[in-house]
Amino acid sequence: MKKIIVLGSGLVGGTIAKDLAENHDVTSVDISSRNLEKINSSKINKICTDILEENVLENLIKDFDIVVGALPGFMGYDIMKRVILAKKNIVDISFYPEDPFGLDQIAKDNNVVAVMDCGVAPGMGNIIFGHHNNTMKISDYECLVGGLPVKREWPFEYQAVFSPIDVIEEYIRPARYVQNNELIVREALSDTELVDFDNIGTLESWNSDGLRTLINTMSHIPNMIEKTLRYPGCVEYLKVLRECGYFSYDTIEVKGNKIRPIDLTSKLLFPMWEMKEGDEDYTVMRIKISGDENGNKVCYTYSLLDRYQDNTISMARTTGYTCTAVTNLVLQGKYKRTGISPPEFLGDHFDEVSKYLNDRNVIYNVKKEAL
Repeated sequence: MKKIIVLGSGLVGGTIAKDLAENHDVTSVDISSRNLEKINSSKINKICTDILEENVLENLIKDFDIVVGALPGFMGYDIMKRVILAKKNIVDISFYPEDPFGLDQIAKDNNVVAVMDCGVAPGMGNIIFGHHNNTMKISDYECLVGGLPVKREWPFEYQAVFSPIDVIEEYIRPARYVQNNELIVREALSDTELVDFDNIGTLESWNSDGLRTLINTMSHIPNMIEKTLRYPGCVEYLKVLRECGYFSYDTIEVKGNKIRPIDLTSKLLFPMWEMKEGDEDYTVMRIKISGDENGNKVCYTYSLLDRYQDNTISMARTTGYTCTAVTNLVLQGKYKRTGISPPEFLGDHFDEVSKYLNDRNVIYNVKKEAL
């Protein structure tokens, strides 16, 4: 039995801790006692503290075998750096905006395995991509993905599993994709399309910056794109808020007080977006990978439709169980590449991660077609 410390005990972090606690000694850490109280498992140790304070993190993690990061994105990079400098392996889902490879040499120098973006997309989608990159010459990669509430409530028809600022980042960060070997940069929320999904209906896709590390690690692939899915009409509300400045990080003065609009907007939107007791969600993802396999033109389509079950929201299941699958691979010594590892580096472990997810009823259905 290994000792694991999970930083962050929100909806996803709590699910990660519970899953790992089935076979390991797990400690959850959070600044919020409310979050910790929601983890109703006697198997999990709980510590309420502020890891941003000097030396608190380093003292906390020193006796653990591995660290799992489930913190908001604005904390992710610096916390990962501190964990690496403390010479502890880490698997992380914080999806921070900074370039992770800025930590690559530091991790190698400290002999640390550091897997980042280890969720659903980025995460399992990247592992699927890495798997096929090992077995075929890929020409096209497309990923459509979204986590949505079952109950559609006006005006946003959306609920957030992650911190509000992390969600809003998706709406303002320029979206990058690759077309004919050229990097294209578009405004987030652009190029909306209506897409039909079995058992769901019609959703709206739009450009987001979801490719992340793939732009560099898979630079030999001529066409790559990821788009986010929401209920139709949602994008127009978000564009109005963005254009009116509600998502701005630039400080403004209101009655003598200096505030960032993004902070006010997050404060106002979080009660509207927060998952309430009894709320259910689903995660939908469609990945298409096309190219040459043994001299034949083929297309693989992976489809995921995961729903709330076992009192656990779907986005926590699909994100959290990918993270725990990889955490176990690192603990077992099956994945030991030092340095920064985006999840596409784990393509060789696709079968093991898939089985782990299947055992938890997170099912990726795959269809192969000749082109």
